[in-house]
Amino acid sequence: MKLPLYIAKRYLFAKKSRNAINVISSISVAGVTVGTMALIIVLSVFNGLETLVRSIFNTFDPDLKITAAEGKTFIPAQASLSMLSSVNGVACYSLCVEENALLRYGDRQFVASIKGVDENYSRVTGVDSSMWDGEFTLMSDQGRPFAVPGIGIANYLGMRINFITPLNIYVPKRTGKVDLDPENAFIRNYIFPSGIFQVEQEFDSKYVFVPIGFARELLEYESEVTSLEIKFEAGAKEADVQKEVTNIFNDGYIVQNKYEQQEIFYKVMRSERLAIFLILTLILIVASFSIIGSLTMLIIEKERDIGILRSLGADNTLIRKIFIFEGWLISIIGAIAGIVLGFLICWIQQKYGIVSLQSDSLIVKAYPVEMKIRDFIVVPLTVLLIGFWAAWYPVRFLTIKYLKND
Repeated sequence: MKLPLYIAKRYLFAKKSRNAINVISSISVAGVTVGTMALIIVLSVFNGLETLVRSIFNTFDPDLKITAAEGKTFIPAQASLSMLSSVNGVACYSLCVEENALLRYGDRQFVASIKGVDENYSRVTGVDSSMWDGEFTLMSDQGRPFAVPGIGIANYLGMRINFITPLNIYVPKRTGKVDLDPENAFIRNYIFPSGIFQVEQEFDSKYVFVPIGFARELLEYESEVTSLEIKFEAGAKEADVQKEVTNIFNDGYIVQNKYEQQEIFYKVMRSERLAIFLILTLILIVASFSIIGSLTMLIIEKERDIGILRSLGADNTLIRKIFIFEGWLISIIGAIAGIVLGFLICWIQQKYGIVSLQSDSLIVKAYPVEMKIRDFIVVPLTVLLIGFWAAWYPVRFLTIKYLKND
């Protein structure tokens, strides 16, 4: 093992009679370096984006969400709620009512989703920590209801919390006779904003939070809810809690965890990550053809050396190992250089945020980057496997001409 590795290092770093071999070897190392670096950077960016999106969803998505399997609303049984409160791992829950509505502020109109929530909602989610202006207050001490719209809705309507203009909310009547007058086909109520939240453009331009009592009165509901949202205790076993809650709300209900609530998005993210990894791996395979070219030219140049080694007693396996080790050395040098450069670039982005996101609607200004040990294991292994193939192929087929006794 030591002898073929020693000779391979001499061949790699020694000056060749043909300068083209030196150039191709350098290009091979550079190609592997760039490919490895690209894999590390792209995977780290995907990690950062996934973490960012998960944090955004966590602001709105509860740990568990219970909805009706059929229809839009349901009336939770008091016995089920009592059993839910006693489940080990459940910190609290919130009753929610959500429906589309027409908003009118001054002479401007906007269609959004009003979400009526109870006093526990700020404990279930983290929306109260994402306030752009004001506070997440839905009910005053005197029992006066308030609304908390997203900044996208507030900007479109020209709404601010210190204005005296009320926010008018219109929803279609669920009961009563049909009236030819459009005004009589809607239930209208007004409310003043107490704060404005900012999370992400999709949410900021969609939701207005109101007290659940206000929403039920507007929608002509009594005890109906559209969802029951649950917060876990710290350290709770999520799968066990979900199973126990599912046993309580079994027939006629859907119980979803955070991943299941956004299942399509997470599947798309993982598919895109895998696709990018495969594309960059394919590019790395193409780059490895330079290793094949370099070893091919080296084998041709070292024909005389192969004859000398054979006359000194070297067998065919040892001679093949020399050239395979040289191909591996090219891959190892390129992989190490690529990992170091990829790590440095990711660290600089994490520290200084050099590459910025061209969007004013996000809560971060620079591309998020998160390095994971998993990537620093998978990428080098992938590079070494490709390097082994790139070294084995020319050695296996091109040395046959010089190894007559094989």
